[in-house]
Amino acid sequence: MLKSKLSTLIALIALSITALFGYLFLKDLQGPSVSFTVDGKELVQKIGPRKEIKVLAGDTSGVRKIKISVRRGSKTLGLYEKTFSDTPKSAEYAFTLEDAKLPEGGFTLVVTAHDASFAGFNKGNGSTKELQLVMDNKQPRIVVETTPPAIHRGGSALIVYTASEELKKTGVYVNDIFFPAFPQKKNTYACLFAFPESLPSSEYFPQIMAEDSAGNITESRLIVNAVNKNFPGDKVKITDTFLTLKAEELEKIVPYKDTSLERYLEANGSVRIENDRLIQTVCLEKSTAKAVWENDFKILPRSAVKAEFGDRRTYYLNDKKIDKQVHLGYDFASVAKDTIPAGNTGTVVFAGYNGIYGNMVILEHGLGLNSIYSHMSEIHVKEGDTVEKGQPLGLTGTTGLAVGDHVHFGVYVGGIAVQPKEWIDPKWVRNNISTRLAKAN
Repeated sequence: MLKSKLSTLIALIALSITALFGYLFLKDLQGPSVSFTVDGKELVQKIGPRKEIKVLAGDTSGVRKIKISVRRGSKTLGLYEKTFSDTPKSAEYAFTLEDAKLPEGGFTLVVTAHDASFAGFNKGNGSTKELQLVMDNKQPRIVVETTPPAIHRGGSALIVYTASEELKKTGVYVNDIFFPAFPQKKNTYACLFAFPESLPSSEYFPQIMAEDSAGNITESRLIVNAVNKNFPGDKVKITDTFLTLKAEELEKIVPYKDTSLERYLEANGSVRIENDRLIQTVCLEKSTAKAVWENDFKILPRSAVKAEFGDRRTYYLNDKKIDKQVHLGYDFASVAKDTIPAGNTGTVVFAGYNGIYGNMVILEHGLGLNSIYSHMSEIHVKEGDTVEKGQPLGLTGTTGLAVGDHVHFGVYVGGIAVQPKEWIDPKWVRNNISTRLAKAN
């Protein structure tokens, strides 16, 4: 009887072990899922040596290891191996093929991933994915088709160039500021760029950059005739009467300060930065490849210039210096609530209130060129409207931090404020923009 019970117990233990073995080793018989992406998209056929590839692996048992190798003919070269100690349910590994030093031509990318199951005596299930690719390690060639431009500090310039192939990204870098170029006819690009007023000529070194679909990049110094310019100083007197008249609007702009003077200083400083950032964002996010403007820009008729671009303003209250700022446009004044014409053909990409600028309209003209109109008492257009040169946009006013009824007119290239005087000069536009742009079409 005892012997029979012992046999039964042994059988139950063996059955339990077998069941446990089956649960541990047979519950997960599939390897991890594996996929590739480049720039967030499915991997394309051509790839450059410095283009980042991301491998994504996932498994319910967790991911233990990812191995990457390349095969060319009968030879296989191991490149990378990554072990995940925390065995996440999904894992990502980014790499380039630069270390492989592959020549031009076809090869096979091989990725093997193992899960964290007990299969294979704790080695885990493995799965392999192969992808046929073509190594492209030739940098794109670019040829500038226009003569080196003369560009003044605070001003604009345009170049046209051709490329040996279609480009994914191209344009001109000025330090860390990127001015995108836009495709015109086949493999031809036009780029408007600026000489920021904040840079002296000794620090202005534009570079042209071209990146192809495989991730190969060409960079070279862009030859320009950079002309330095010193901007005049300007004294702006702020009175107690002005602060009283602006009290309601200052509270609207800066509700978290106590006095009108505190609100004014905050608005003229920190809020100004935020408002300028909004302008830059709109200009950069809503650019189109086709130039729709024609010739020079129209200004407020019968008006006088009350302030110029680049003025280094010093603000005084009761003869005491209280602030310093730079004026980034032209102020045109005529009669109160005069009709503001659109400077040129374009699309309304912003129509609303923007802090120190008050009621403001931004027009997009193509190739990264924008014009702004601010301090308006009334806005007569809405976002998305297409307007013709001279079409009414609204009325001049004193909204924002305006001193007296006027319109602040600004021109922006790639989100950077530039000298409006150039764009309202027919001769300058013809010689520096129109004739050059004609080479792109």
